[in-house]
Amino acid sequence: MTIYFATDHAGFELKEKLITYVRDELGYDVVDCGAQEFVDGDDYPEYIRLAGEAVSKSPHDSKAIIFGGSGQGEAIVANRFPYIRAIVYYGGNDEIIRLSREHNDSNVLSLGARFLTASDAEKAVALWLSTPFREEERHVRRIGLID
Repeated sequence: MTIYFATDHAGFELKEKLITYVRDELGYDVVDCGAQEFVDGDDYPEYIRLAGEAVSKSPHDSKAIIFGGSGQGEAIVANRFPYIRAIVYYGGNDEIIRLSREHNDSNVLSLGARFLTASDAEKAVALWLSTPFREEERHVRRIGLID
Protein backbone atom coordinates (compact mmCIF):
# COMPACT_ATOMS: atom_id res chain seq x y z
CA MET A 1 0.00 0.00 0.00
CA THR A 2 1.35 3.38 -1.04
CA ILE A 3 0.32 6.50 0.82
CA TYR A 4 0.53 9.77 -1.12
CA PHE A 5 1.02 13.04 0.76
CA ALA A 6 0.24 16.55 -0.47
CA THR A 7 -0.09 20.02 1.04
CA ASP A 8 0.47 23.69 0.56
CA HIS A 9 2.11 26.04 3.07
CA ALA A 10 -0.63 25.65 5.67
CA GLY A 11 0.06 21.97 6.30
CA PHE A 12 3.70 21.79 5.30
CA GLU A 13 5.16 21.26 8.79
CA LEU A 14 2.54 18.64 9.71
CA LYS A 15 3.02 16.80 6.40
CA GLU A 16 6.75 16.52 7.03
CA LYS A 17 6.14 15.01 10.49
CA LEU A 18 3.48 12.60 9.30
CA ILE A 19 5.48 11.33 6.34
CA THR A 20 8.15 10.20 8.79
CA TYR A 21 5.55 8.70 11.13
CA VAL A 22 3.68 6.78 8.40
CA ARG A 23 6.87 5.52 6.76
CA ASP A 24 9.03 4.77 9.79
CA GLU A 25 6.52 3.96 12.52
CA LEU A 26 3.63 2.43 10.55
CA GLY A 27 5.73 0.89 7.76
CA TYR A 28 3.95 2.19 4.64
CA ASP A 29 5.51 3.22 1.36
CA VAL A 30 5.08 6.97 0.97
CA VAL A 31 5.25 9.38 -1.94
CA ASP A 32 5.53 13.12 -1.32
CA CYS A 33 3.56 15.01 -3.98
CA GLY A 34 4.60 18.37 -2.54
CA ALA A 35 5.01 20.99 -1.58
CA GLN A 36 8.67 20.09 -1.32
CA GLU A 37 9.56 23.28 0.53
CA PHE A 38 7.68 25.88 2.52
CA VAL A 39 6.49 28.71 0.27
CA ASP A 40 4.09 31.08 1.99
CA GLY A 41 1.00 31.64 -0.14
CA ASP A 42 1.49 28.74 -2.55
CA ASP A 43 -1.61 27.16 -4.08
CA TYR A 44 -2.85 23.80 -2.79
CA PRO A 45 -4.69 22.59 -5.94
CA GLU A 46 -1.49 21.82 -7.84
CA TYR A 47 -0.21 19.49 -5.10
CA ILE A 48 -3.54 17.92 -4.17
CA ARG A 49 -4.18 17.17 -7.86
CA LEU A 50 -1.05 15.00 -7.98
CA ALA A 51 -2.16 12.93 -4.98
CA GLY A 52 -5.76 12.70 -6.23
CA GLU A 53 -4.70 11.53 -9.66
CA ALA A 54 -2.38 8.89 -8.19
CA VAL A 55 -5.04 7.39 -5.93
CA SER A 56 -7.66 7.64 -8.69
CA LYS A 57 -5.47 5.45 -10.93
CA SER A 58 -4.98 2.84 -8.20
CA PRO A 59 -7.83 3.23 -5.67
CA HIS A 60 -7.46 -0.25 -4.16
CA ASP A 61 -3.69 -0.15 -3.69
CA SER A 62 -3.16 3.40 -2.49
CA LYS A 63 -4.47 6.14 -0.26
CA ALA A 64 -3.63 9.78 0.27
CA ILE A 65 -3.23 12.05 3.26
CA ILE A 66 -3.60 15.69 2.32
CA PHE A 67 -3.35 18.85 4.39
CA GLY A 68 -4.59 22.40 4.40
CA GLY A 69 -5.54 25.06 6.89
CA SER A 70 -9.01 23.57 7.33
CA GLY A 71 -8.69 20.63 4.91
CA GLN A 72 -11.94 21.62 3.21
CA GLY A 73 -10.63 23.01 -0.08
CA GLU A 74 -8.17 20.15 -0.35
CA ALA A 75 -10.96 17.57 -0.01
CA ILE A 76 -12.97 19.39 -2.67
CA VAL A 77 -10.05 19.13 -5.10
CA ALA A 78 -9.42 15.46 -4.32
CA ASN A 79 -13.08 14.55 -4.72
CA ARG A 80 -13.01 15.81 -8.32
CA PHE A 81 -11.20 12.65 -9.40
CA PRO A 82 -12.90 9.32 -10.18
CA TYR A 83 -13.00 6.75 -7.37
CA ILE A 84 -11.85 9.23 -4.74
CA ARG A 85 -13.72 9.41 -1.46
CA ALA A 86 -12.03 12.14 0.56
CA ILE A 87 -13.10 13.03 4.07
CA VAL A 88 -12.13 15.97 6.25
CA TYR A 89 -10.93 15.74 9.83
CA TYR A 90 -9.88 18.65 11.99
CA GLY A 91 -10.31 17.21 15.45
CA GLY A 92 -13.12 16.28 17.76
CA ASN A 93 -14.83 12.92 17.73
CA ASP A 94 -12.63 10.44 15.89
CA GLU A 95 -15.61 8.14 15.32
CA ILE A 96 -16.03 9.99 12.01
CA ILE A 97 -12.70 8.55 10.89
CA ARG A 98 -13.67 4.99 11.76
CA LEU A 99 -17.07 5.30 10.07
CA SER A 100 -15.55 6.85 6.96
CA ARG A 101 -13.48 3.71 6.48
CA GLU A 102 -16.03 1.10 7.59
CA HIS A 103 -19.01 2.51 5.69
CA ASN A 104 -17.55 4.66 2.90
CA ASP A 105 -14.17 3.06 2.22
CA SER A 106 -12.62 6.54 2.26
CA ASN A 107 -9.28 6.60 0.48
CA VAL A 108 -8.20 10.21 1.06
CA LEU A 109 -7.89 11.80 4.49
CA SER A 110 -7.84 15.59 4.44
CA LEU A 111 -6.47 17.06 7.64
CA GLY A 112 -7.11 20.59 8.89
CA ALA A 113 -3.58 21.42 9.98
CA ARG A 114 -4.54 24.62 11.80
CA PHE A 115 -6.81 22.64 14.15
CA LEU A 116 -4.74 19.55 14.96
CA THR A 117 -1.64 18.90 17.02
CA ALA A 118 0.93 16.51 15.56
CA SER A 119 -0.08 13.94 18.19
CA ASP A 120 -3.78 14.23 17.33
CA ALA A 121 -2.96 13.92 13.63
CA GLU A 122 -0.86 10.80 14.22
CA LYS A 123 -3.71 9.22 16.19
CA ALA A 124 -6.20 10.06 13.43
CA VAL A 125 -3.94 8.69 10.69
CA ALA A 126 -3.23 5.47 12.60
CA LEU A 127 -6.96 4.89 13.12
CA TRP A 128 -7.79 5.70 9.49
CA LEU A 129 -5.10 3.43 8.08
CA SER A 130 -5.92 0.52 10.40
CA THR A 131 -9.71 0.55 10.02
CA PRO A 132 -10.94 -1.81 7.30
CA PHE A 133 -13.90 -1.33 4.99
CA ARG A 134 -16.73 -3.58 6.16
CA GLU A 135 -17.73 -4.61 2.62
CA GLU A 136 -21.37 -5.04 3.64
CA GLU A 137 -23.70 -5.16 0.66
CA ARG A 138 -25.38 -1.84 1.43
CA HIS A 139 -22.05 -0.02 1.65
CA VAL A 140 -20.70 -1.63 -1.52
CA ARG A 141 -23.94 -0.73 -3.32
CA ARG A 142 -23.78 2.90 -2.19
CA ILE A 143 -20.16 3.30 -3.25
CA GLY A 144 -21.14 1.85 -6.62
CA LEU A 145 -23.85 4.48 -6.91
CA ILE A 146 -21.30 7.20 -6.16
CA ASP A 147 -18.84 5.87 -8.73
